[in-house]
Amino acid sequence: MLSVVANIGFGLVTSLLGGVFVWLWDRAKRIREVNRRAAFFGVRPGQTCLIVLGNKYNAPGTVHYRDVRAVVELSLLAGELGCKVAVESGDFRGGNGDRTEFCVGGPTGGANIRTGGHLAAHLPGVTIHPFDGTRPNSVAIEVGGEKYLFDRGNQEYALVAKFTPAESTSPVFLVSGQTSVANLAAIHFLRRQYPHVAGRLSSLERFCVLIRVSGIGTYEFHRAALEREVSAAAFGQ
Repeated sequence: MLSVVANIGFGLVTSLLGGVFVWLWDRAKRIREVNRRAAFFGVRPGQTCLIVLGNKYNAPGTVHYRDVRAVVELSLLAGELGCKVAVESGDFRGGNGDRTEFCVGGPTGGANIRTGGHLAAHLPGVTIHPFDGTRPNSVAIEVGGEKYLFDRGNQEYALVAKFTPAESTSPVFLVSGQTSVANLAAIHFLRRQYPHVAGRLSSLERFCVLIRVSGIGTYEFHRAALEREVSAAAFGQ
């Protein structure tokens, strides 16, 4: 009888220890996942992230609904990483300080003036061509002499860069799409596929990549892929 009781007790202890081990393993796995995601986007759990949101093209004071959805995506990301969010317009001035900044929207048509400033100050190898419906270079993203053309509603691009200004302690995460579709597609894609992108980068501290969005007429912002890393050309290394 004592042997049976001892066997039952040993079995309960073994099951309990096994359950605790599985719980600890899962918890450690979740923590590692959070830390990897936080490192990619450059945030620290508990900090406040700054989202700088541009206007609609040539429409000051208005925001495209897809850019609003992009802010929602970024807010969900921040929440998953234990961060708070503050939102400013593209007219925001000053450094981001100790707040990781997500700057969303291209500079074309004055949509996001801050993006234009970031590009000029930190990415000398990047040119965003102005809108001109009569030229093939209209809204093209040019990096290191190579152009990524704008095919509205079919195939578009977003330039995504991460860098830390000299006056700041936290990075800027810049998303400059050719349209609001490209902005949203890049954020939607990176939030879910960042491990794939991170594995292709030479550094997580500073990088610049191009995200290609295709089949927009059918899939809108859901079909996005990493086109290539362009860090060296973009930062003028």
